[in-house]
Amino acid sequence: MPPVAWLSSLALVLVIVGGILLASYAPRPAPLGLATALLVVAIALMVVAAGLLARIKEFAWVTFGVVFKWALLAYVIVAGMIEFAFVHDHTRGSSLVLVTLMLTVFALSVPTTIAFTTARFADPT
Repeated sequence: MPPVAWLSSLALVLVIVGGILLASYAPRPAPLGLATALLVVAIALMVVAAGLLARIKEFAWVTFGVVFKWALLAYVIVAGMIEFAFVHDHTRGSSLVLVTLMLTVFALSVPTTIAFTTARFADPT
């Protein structure tokens, strides 16, 4: 099996570090260079993970889909609550865009890791 879970987990680590960096400056303006670089690498890792995942032929896709769907629902709600906290703390402009994109990676990476890990041990259908 390709390292999909490792790649999506590493993407998660990168956006968490970037999010902590941005949050540590709130409500002051944060330097965006390092956080942007972390986000770009995280997005690249997620794209590679998706590409590797799409190339798997013998895989429990039904299991993956069911687990991914429900995990995605849960993490979209979590990401939305975190986004609300940043908006409530008056985060604006480029910082808010960066946080939103990081939360999007967060909301996709965790369900990808959970669903892939579950489906890789299920019987292919």
